[in-house]
Amino acid sequence: MIQIRAMTGRDVEAVSRLLGASWRRTYSTILGSETTARESDARHAPERLAAELADPDKTSFVAERRDKSLAGYALASMDEAGDVTLDRLHLDPSEFGTGLAVDLLHAVLAFHAGIPSIAVEVIEGNDRALAFYRKHGFEVVKHQDASHEAGGHSSVILRKLLPRA
Repeated sequence: MIQIRAMTGRDVEAVSRLLGASWRRTYSTILGSETTARESDARHAPERLAAELADPDKTSFVAERRDKSLAGYALASMDEAGDVTLDRLHLDPSEFGTGLAVDLLHAVLAFHAGIPSIAVEVIEGNDRALAFYRKHGFEVVKHQDASHEAGGHSSVILRKLLPRA
């Protein structure tokens, strides 16, 4: 059984490892191994993740197995206008196809109940993520240069309208 709960400081190291592995697996073929490693090491450093935990506009969830190992992670942020963006949703590959990604997405949506919509940015070439978000009601609203220091790569902004409470 896997439990989804709010991330705490004790999860930082494990989340850093999960993100590093996920980024290298997903983006090395899109961005190149060197760029992927450099960006992941900077973005997913334990100190940076710990600082995000202290940000009241960011909400992080982890999916924890019975043995206390992490199976997944999600982070959403809210801007000054009240718009919510799903910034990260990553799984251990052993959890692909189990429904855990949907469970993490639902945890984020439940936490932000009452918001009109949620957006996500996906680097083009990450076909697995694009298919997942489209399957779950997200629609492409914009194409732009990737915001992840992706060196000339483009990304897609998808948005899901949410039912009014």
